[in-house]
Amino acid sequence: MAKIENAIISVSDKRGVIDFARELKKYGVDILSTGGTAKSLREAGVDVTEVSDYTEFPEMMDGRVKTLHPKIHGGLLARRDNTSDMDALRQHGIRKIDMVVVNLYPFEKTIAKPDVTFEEAIENIDIGGPSMLRAASKNFKDLTVVVDPDDYDTILDEIRNKGEVSRKTNFALAKKVFAHTAAYDSVIVDYLAKSDAY
Repeated sequence: MAKIENAIISVSDKRGVIDFARELKKYGVDILSTGGTAKSLREAGVDVTEVSDYTEFPEMMDGRVKTLHPKIHGGLLARRDNTSDMDALRQHGIRKIDMVVVNLYPFEKTIAKPDVTFEEAIENIDIGGPSMLRAASKNFKDLTVVVDPDDYDTILDEIRNKGEVSRKTNFALAKKVFAHTAAYDSVIVDYLAKSDAY
């Protein structure tokens, strides 16, 4: 595993994220972030780069489009041992992204509200988050992917003691992500199946 140099952090559950980001900065990690997460980190004194500044493409459509960009997904999916992939990163000025810290829009909590509208529910279906999580998990040999704040301490312990996160841990985290996104999608399927909106 290579040293973690670039991380993207975009979370709805902000539990522990400020302390986690501060620790990452101590180890020289550059942090990309979006919207509310970037604001929270910046207000806590953590230096971050907005994803839109990095991609040179603004968030649009009320935040529906912000991380769905080749500069993000190229950095996630590039195989570090594949010369062609690495050449493509250099050619297009794309950074390797070594860590993804993402948890998803709270769809289940949203639909649990007694007065929730169908439109509100639909807007709380996360698109960019699962895309980043799945891309990073597919490339677990080279990336650390974090969907659960309870894993922050384990990751920091490995970075402190070894300077990197082990492939074994990355594989365990990737499996956790795929289970999480599958469960997330199953809640959406169940909600839509029971809806009589159309």
